[in-house]
Amino acid sequence: MSMFKIFNVSGSAVSAQTQRLNVVASNLANADTVAGPDRQAYKARQVVFSTTPMGDVGTAGVNVSQITEDNAPGRRVHDPKHPQADAEGYVTYSNVNAVEEMVNMISASRSYQNNIEVMNTAKTLLSKTLQMGQSG
Repeated sequence: MSMFKIFNVSGSAVSAQTQRLNVVASNLANADTVAGPDRQAYKARQVVFSTTPMGDVGTAGVNVSQITEDNAPGRRVHDPKHPQADAEGYVTYSNVNAVEEMVNMISASRSYQNNIEVMNTAKTLLSKTLQMGQSG
């Protein structure tokens, strides 16, 4: 594999992790929202990754193949005085688990950082190789 392909592979991973971070941010922003007038609460979303060929045989990157919704029921809290309470006095909140989302955020952030480090290391190696060619 060419050293230049490393940038394509790591770049695809950085792009995918950026999308994952955006989904996590959306989930966290909606963690405490309640069902609207349609009685449908926000549903947590998850990113699904897949490999994608990057030209040469055996060279693959990553992309986001889809973003799925978690169909688990929302959290129901008995609060009859709440304006969004149903006939039984329950308010339905989103099914976002803030702890899981924080773990996803840390994981995506670390993956992003690692791929940036791979690109920086490849850049340094290419630069050193060019320097060796100039001194000879």
